[in-house]
Amino acid sequence: MGAHGRGRTRDLRVAAGFLAPAVVAAVLLRLWPTVRAFWDSLHSTPLGVEAPFWVGLDQFAALFDDPGFRNSLEITALFGIIVNPLQIVVALALATLFNQRIRGAGLMRSLVFLPVAIPQSVSAVIWAVAFRPDGPLNGTLALFGLGGLAYTSSPTQALPSIMLVVSWIGVGYWMMFLIAGLKEIDPALYDAAALDGAGAWARFRYVTVPQLRRQLGFVLVADTVSNLLLFAPVQILTKGGPNGRTDVLMNDIFERAYTQADVGGAAAATVVLVVVALAIVIVQFRLLSRSEA
Repeated sequence: MGAHGRGRTRDLRVAAGFLAPAVVAAVLLRLWPTVRAFWDSLHSTPLGVEAPFWVGLDQFAALFDDPGFRNSLEITALFGIIVNPLQIVVALALATLFNQRIRGAGLMRSLVFLPVAIPQSVSAVIWAVAFRPDGPLNGTLALFGLGGLAYTSSPTQALPSIMLVVSWIGVGYWMMFLIAGLKEIDPALYDAAALDGAGAWARFRYVTVPQLRRQLGFVLVADTVSNLLLFAPVQILTKGGPNGRTDVLMNDIFERAYTQADVGGAAAATVVLVVVALAIVIVQFRLLSRSEA
């Protein structure tokens, strides 16, 4: 083997050494749990302690016969349909605003992004205080002579309250991706549109949005997956209540695994969640690729 071959082998070993920790972490933290979830979904483990036995698809059939699981599917779908477009529209509006040369834009951008640096569990605790009957939100309403709201204890207000918390956390994160995309747009495009008589709205519609297609596509897919995996705010603020009105899929899986000791049912619900997420992402990618064609 020549010097070139030995050098190539040495480079491959160095590269493998750097990649090995990431590969091991991916296998242990991603691949193995996924394989185990599929295996558990096809086996029943009563109370989580008895020897597992094969049940095949019966566990999935029982899962979809469960009104509680069907409710969690409906709540998750409703949550995603409302909160995903809401977050993206608000993030795009803020990104467009803070990308302008206005006084204090940097400070306001930092304030909007600040919740991202706070763990979701801590954010949920902060909002739990704000949602208290004697908390600052109802105190502010009282200043204007308005009655207080029940927030997380109300069947009609609980899910919107969770949406508010999740959007407060997520909007700043997605906003930063869109600001990065706005920085890449050639200013000459706006100048050309202005010379053609295009107003602010026309420039936004025909220049900004088309030029942000890739970033918007990424934000759409990532935001969808992120909201499908929502757990901490729901568990801390409502635990899926009241009356199951905030029982999203991740909370349902947690309750099955750690409250009901139904390991097989939790694994089957996890498989359903993974399949739903993959299906939604595939559809989104196909729609985005068609729009780019």
